[in-house]
Amino acid sequence: MPQPTTDVIAIGNAIVDVMAPCDDAEIERLGMARGGMTLIDTDRAHALYEAMGPAREVSGGSAANTLAGLAALGAKCAFIGQVADDQLGEVFAHDIRAGGIAFSTPNRAGDPPTARCLIFVSPDGQRTMNTYLGASQFLPAAAVDEAAIADAAVLYLEGYLWDPEEPRAAMRQAIAAARNAGRKVAFTLSDAFVISRFGDDFRAMINAGDIDILFANHVELAALTGEDDFEAGLAALAQKVQVLAVTRSEEGAVAVSGDERAEVAAEPVAKVVDTTGAGDLFASGFLFGHVRGRSLQDCLRLGAICAGEIISHYGARPEADLKALVAERMGHQDA
Repeated sequence: MPQPTTDVIAIGNAIVDVMAPCDDAEIERLGMARGGMTLIDTDRAHALYEAMGPAREVSGGSAANTLAGLAALGAKCAFIGQVADDQLGEVFAHDIRAGGIAFSTPNRAGDPPTARCLIFVSPDGQRTMNTYLGASQFLPAAAVDEAAIADAAVLYLEGYLWDPEEPRAAMRQAIAAARNAGRKVAFTLSDAFVISRFGDDFRAMINAGDIDILFANHVELAALTGEDDFEAGLAALAQKVQVLAVTRSEEGAVAVSGDERAEVAAEPVAKVVDTTGAGDLFASGFLFGHVRGRSLQDCLRLGAICAGEIISHYGARPEADLKALVAERMGHQDA
């Protein structure tokens, strides 16, 4: 089997995040579920955008955020995702390529427009997300570059994109291509609401051995396994995937691989500004460690460091020099 020339190739929603601060009373007035993620239609997207205060636009999308962190750490990455032929599509394509990530999915002409996520950030940093999936949910199977997938050490998939039928088929095709090439498949569960809709699909893929590395938070772990007890949830999944990595917010994270278990505390952060992208950047650090052959403990620590950076500012793309931060926090070990 030839050596991969790409570390991680990801398939995910190509979204531009539009973020603005908002107090809890306004969140209630607008009828939003504080701290949650809700899929919205065109009319709701227009209404919420009108209600937003001064906003910042930053390219997002869960898997794309993870790649941005990976690339900042020095990994070679590629992205497959659908944007429209419009201004936000140009913003997304520019941002991801500027980060050194290969992106060649052709733009989609006409409606719907490029996806956007309207994020209302509470004073405590909690984010309430309203996602208009737009063009991203029309990613065709034809966009899956099987040669590029075969050339990557890890295929990384986001659960959010499992919802629409077209990209779901594209991701199944990508999993088959990775399997045929003997590459690893990593999957992030994304959100409990996704599990409520497609948990049977995810459990079937896990049981079939299609997922090697599984990312979840403690809420998603409970939703997928039906186990409210954290340890019971871990036990239910740990032997079904090669690597299971579960985050627990301020309680840190746990990873299990075979008989090995590692735990790490959350990184100290002076002030939590915005939790958008914390799980995405945790996956960045963890996967970087994984493709570099680092220990399970080091993978967790790298994930915690990257997550700590992202929650210290607005937006889900790193602003600090992640390489320098990792070198400082990990005692100048080679990142």
